[in-house]
Amino acid sequence: MSPVDRSRLPVPGPDRPFHFPRIARRTLPNGLEVRAVTHSAMPVISIVLLVPGGSSADPTDRHGLVSITAGLLDEGSRGESALAVADRVARMGGDLDLEVGVDAVVVALTTLDRFYEPGLALVQEIVAAPNLAADDFNRIRNLRLERLRQMKDHAGAMAERAFARALYDGHPYGHLGLGTTASLTAITVDETRLLHAALFSPAGATLVVVGDRPAGELLDLASSAFGDWRAKSSPMVIDRAAALAPPPPRPLTKLGVVSRPGAAQSELRIGHVCAPRATPDYHALLMLNTILGGQFVSRINLNLREDKGYTYGVRTGFDLRRGIGPFVMQTSVGTEVTAPAIREALNEIRDIAATRPATDDELSLGFATVSKGYPRGFETATQVARSVAQLALHGLPDSYFEEFIPRLAQVTRDEVSRVAATYLDIGRMTTLIVGDLDKIAASLPDLGLGPHQVLTPEI
Repeated sequence: MSPVDRSRLPVPGPDRPFHFPRIARRTLPNGLEVRAVTHSAMPVISIVLLVPGGSSADPTDRHGLVSITAGLLDEGSRGESALAVADRVARMGGDLDLEVGVDAVVVALTTLDRFYEPGLALVQEIVAAPNLAADDFNRIRNLRLERLRQMKDHAGAMAERAFARALYDGHPYGHLGLGTTASLTAITVDETRLLHAALFSPAGATLVVVGDRPAGELLDLASSAFGDWRAKSSPMVIDRAAALAPPPPRPLTKLGVVSRPGAAQSELRIGHVCAPRATPDYHALLMLNTILGGQFVSRINLNLREDKGYTYGVRTGFDLRRGIGPFVMQTSVGTEVTAPAIREALNEIRDIAATRPATDDELSLGFATVSKGYPRGFETATQVARSVAQLALHGLPDSYFEEFIPRLAQVTRDEVSRVAATYLDIGRMTTLIVGDLDKIAASLPDLGLGPHQVLTPEI
């Protein structure tokens, strides 16, 4: 017989202190900052280049330009074809990834340690000297136009577009990175070349290298590979800080509906512009969100899913960015329960900020949810490299990750109540529905949100 008493949950032991590896750094004469971390778990190298200015740096009449330009980087460089680039990555056993976020473009390559120098050379080539060929541009643009056509049938995609526009209007955060049919059609290959010259420059960019080598050696080889990278002149002016401008004080609508006749479900978004990533209340907001809608046993999921059976799942989040990001609740529910689900969600948001503050048990469970699995986010070289890149993007100190759990442990119930009252304002929130308007219209006035506005997201 086992000596373990399975009738009771085990008592968790104290958290072990988390130690993040030391970050070595060097700034090259061309302005590129290089950060290096020794990570000895596996003979793997991770190279992450972060270029500030993501989709929020799109010219106002060319939404999607940053994304399509970044998408061309691995379509060939220095006269080599896309197939040749893919073959080089495959021969390294590598994984090449290009990402365009709202605030930055990230080029990442993970490969074996013995391919560190060829990996550096490859990343440098595709960033500094991509072909940006007309044939590749036309093919990539046609693929993206087809994606946009498909998105018209995807309720979640429609909701994301309409919600961003409702919250931010003409602000740089008011559009998605893919752009629109009209903007993509108008973009030319020459504009991608101008954008590339203006945006992809070493000054202000950060190169992170993580692997099983001494930090000095990592820095030396990275400096050698990227030391000759030079900025190109371009008549196109890119404002990397455009997203730091204040968003509109009020959303375009308080209750918006994107009509999808015959839809069996309603896709819902509720939220408002909230705070930047640099807010000193970040840790308290994280605890607030974990209790409200950031885990399976959160209040809003237990209500809408477990108690009411309205949805398979609902979540909330503070999407904090360099500029002021949004608080968002998102879910999909049956058409017939659209209004009741909205009412319950708004009640949960209102209650945690006023009549039903967080309890000690909720705070303890929320802390355990975040802290117990925290070290898993730093197990691989790639995870460490991307984490260091985030420090660079948001101007956070090298000690941030080691201080994260101790700081989170200091969050009190009163602090959660304070940030809930400060950052969750029902009066400023937008409620967006993508669903069958004919079936839900009669139930909307009872929500007390005023008359609904029919929205047509630009795709």
